[in-house]
Amino acid sequence: MHGAGNDFLLVDGATQRRDWSSLAKAMCHRNLGAGADGLLVALPSSLAAARMLLFNADGSEAEMSGNGVRCFAKFVVDGGLARPEGDSLAVETGAGLIAVQLQRQGDSVVGARVDMGRPRLAPAEIPVAVEREPPVLDLPVSVDGAAYAVSCVSMGNPHAVHFVTTPVADFPLAAVGPRIERHPLFPARVNFEVARVIDRAHIESRTWERGVGETLACGTGACAIMVAARLHGYVGDNVEVREPGGVLGLTWDGQGSVFLSGPVALVYEGEWPV
Repeated sequence: MHGAGNDFLLVDGATQRRDWSSLAKAMCHRNLGAGADGLLVALPSSLAAARMLLFNADGSEAEMSGNGVRCFAKFVVDGGLARPEGDSLAVETGAGLIAVQLQRQGDSVVGARVDMGRPRLAPAEIPVAVEREPPVLDLPVSVDGAAYAVSCVSMGNPHAVHFVTTPVADFPLAAVGPRIERHPLFPARVNFEVARVIDRAHIESRTWERGVGETLACGTGACAIMVAARLHGYVGDNVEVREPGGVLGLTWDGQGSVFLSGPVALVYEGEWPV
């Protein structure tokens, strides 16, 4: 499945015991496997309708994905693995309980609005190795002699957002992204977003995802961009973030939860050899 081009392989893990990390590396490989940005595993939950495990393409486990949780919701609801309450589905994730409002077309889930929770802005919660009062805005990060000003936000996983005034397509993300991902300032590594504010309701962006590389979209990244942009005073409460794979809708009033809206689509189904 994919959400705005951010693609995932999804499996029902309730009846199987696997080394999910190794399986993710094998299945997600773009040349030698099926190919995906990550692997989502559906498990039973005592706290919610279902539990989601997320493994990046490099086998590392991640806390949360905004695009992934929409794919997960479609997988468990359309597949009968979880029963929503009307159009509401509670999902247990590594970042806590996530509330998903389903958008349907007939009997199929085609999109969702996700309560992504309150952004975490304290350095220790992101984490980022600096001592200053939150929020951490325009922190200079040095890479190969150049300094990039980043604004740091956690949406259950760490993000560093760099604003530019030129088209994001021109930014050397493949060179800079991996260096910032593993910069010593970020003890848990970091997702790196480059964003350009078009106007107070529109932003364009690209993302270098921790453990994956550049992706066509990043839901938590879009949330982090929205938070950073609003804290800077660049935008209002509602923003569309245009990423290479599609458009995501963001709402944040500056105080409570960030809400993320976007599509989800099934690409194919198949079997992986044992």
